[in-house]
Amino acid sequence: MLISTKGRYALRILVDMAEHKGNGYIKLKDIAERQEISEKYLESIVKQLVINHIVVGLRGKGGGYRLNKEPDAINVGEVLRFMEGSLAPVACLENGGEPCPHVSKCRTVGFWRGLDETIRRYTDSFTVADLVRADNSGYDYVI
Repeated sequence: MLISTKGRYALRILVDMAEHKGNGYIKLKDIAERQEISEKYLESIVKQLVINHIVVGLRGKGGGYRLNKEPDAINVGEVLRFMEGSLAPVACLENGGEPCPHVSKCRTVGFWRGLDETIRRYTDSFTVADLVRADNSGYDYVI
């Protein structure tokens, strides 16, 4: 499983919005500048976040985007599943996937189910508020 830039950037957008939520609607241009991500690319990501009711948009003067829920009510696992479609480590465990003809004899399916459950439990244990509160002091390297 590899999380795409869509999934990673969606979380960065949501954290940015949470950090600036007191500012009302936030222009995508401002998020793009702060996150150093193409505004055009962010548009496609924010569109998915709007469709899934994670953020709301307002057109016109004073418009932009804002969180539709409090940061502690936005589940990281759900966001990643919205953006990625699936976090399953193997195709046979994806929702709506083709049933594997070898599942009854598969000696590894238990392992993959356990990994899938671990991924789901871990990602679902975080909210956007947790990411905002994350202590990144270990990432400050001074040479």
